[in-house]
Amino acid sequence: MQAPLKDKNDIKIFILYLLRNIHYPLDYVNINDIVVQDGVVSPFDFSECFAELLETGNIEEFTANGKTLYQITEQGIEVADTLDSRLLMMLKDKSLKSAMRLLSFKKRGSEIKCDITPLEDGSYEVRCVIIEAREEILNVRIVVEDNALAERMKYNFMDRPEVVFRGIYAILSGDINYLIE
Repeated sequence: MQAPLKDKNDIKIFILYLLRNIHYPLDYVNINDIVVQDGVVSPFDFSECFAELLETGNIEEFTANGKTLYQITEQGIEVADTLDSRLLMMLKDKSLKSAMRLLSFKKRGSEIKCDITPLEDGSYEVRCVIIEAREEILNVRIVVEDNALAERMKYNFMDRPEVVFRGIYAILSGDINYLIE
């Protein structure tokens, strides 16, 4: 998917908007994940714009408990509040919702499981589960024709379970109607 934001100023405003509305410091990896996860910004554009925001003092770096964290500065807040109207409201709301869901998912320390079971007819059952606070929040079972596909599904689920969860959630809630039509 091609990133809808190409203008560097729009990308910087978008990064500041997300940091402004998250209200707590994050490490670089989490900031990168929330900014690029919906395909609104490419990873390359993110890293370039993030570095420029640091240079200009809109984001500050500090160390806490041996970990490098970043947060929006007062100057960055002023920029975000003044210029965020340039971004489409729908884009901002959807991206902020996705960011909060991803951070919540990571913070809760979800337990992820995925098993492949061969079936008698030669097909394979792939079962993917996400457990939070001892309660299943996702339990998906799908039957596929071969082991290679089952292994690929398992790999993709284990690699980015929050993306799979977000995708299933979006499809079932109707947020992604183009796949249904």
